[in-house]
Amino acid sequence: MNQKRPVNLELSTLHFPIMAITSIMHRLSGIAVFLLLPFMLYLLQQSLHSPESFASLQTCIQSNFVKFLIWGFISALFYHFMAGVRHMIGDMGYGESVDTARKTAVVLLVLTVISTIGFGVWIW
Repeated sequence: MNQKRPVNLELSTLHFPIMAITSIMHRLSGIAVFLLLPFMLYLLQQSLHSPESFASLQTCIQSNFVKFLIWGFISALFYHFMAGVRHMIGDMGYGESVDTARKTAVVLLVLTVISTIGFGVWIW
């Protein structure tokens, strides 16, 4: 048995590489998309139900909380899609070196920050 096992496994003290952070964020964005999808489908259903429900939905969407949920859904969906494409490209054998994986993770995070700000400006 290996005697040099880690003593402290407190997650807040561990320093994860950027590839691990993007992988964890990919999972979290998938959960966010999964949880917000029924709300988005409800909004879509309300917009298509009748002209009256569409008019009431327009007033509902003016709420900052609803705008925040829509912004969160779009941002999580974009990140999840882009990280999924990155994972699929890696699964095909491209960008498997640590240096390339680190660079693509940084590009993914930069694109996510820019697009999230852009989505926020577009929604508000």
